[in-house]
Amino acid sequence: MIDDAYPRDLVMTAAIFGVAAFVWSGWAQERPPRGVLWRVVLAVLGVAGLAVAGFAIPLAVRHWSTATAIRFEGPAWVAYLVVVAIEVVACIVLAVWASRSGRSDLIAPLILAVVGIHFIPLAFVFGQPIMAWTGVALAVVAVVAAVIPSSDTTRSFRCGLIGAPVFLLAAVPSQVVGRAAFAACP
Repeated sequence: MIDDAYPRDLVMTAAIFGVAAFVWSGWAQERPPRGVLWRVVLAVLGVAGLAVAGFAIPLAVRHWSTATAIRFEGPAWVAYLVVVAIEVVACIVLAVWASRSGRSDLIAPLILAVVGIHFIPLAFVFGQPIMAWTGVALAVVAVVAAVIPSSDTTRSFRCGLIGAPVFLLAAVPSQVVGRAAFAACP
């Protein structure tokens, strides 16, 4: 599920997923259910995301000159740029559409679905199956958050409450495997 051929890519994945967990747990704070418990849960998820990123970023910086699956002059770089560009455009278009349609409640699930889906082709670009698993899981979370009606919680709360742990479940093993691969190298 995790290929340790490019540890730098793994720790960068952990950093990005950690930041994403922080962001989604923050977005979930839009209107959580009443009571302090949910805010505490979301705060813990956010702090966990920052902690993962905080450990991963210095490690990635320290090993920045090591090998990566992306060759900046190669087809993987072009594929990466195309996927990210499509992701950004899709997020903007869907957010504008949802807002103008009076369905701003769908913005979070739409964004989460696009973010999740974009990790599927990136799994091939980086040679990391964990990205595909994460992408599929996030897309499922987005669909569930969008289709299950609830008057108690917002869709953004459901996206963040479940999406943040999905990011963490991928970030932690990515960081552990990446760190171990760096430690095994002379």
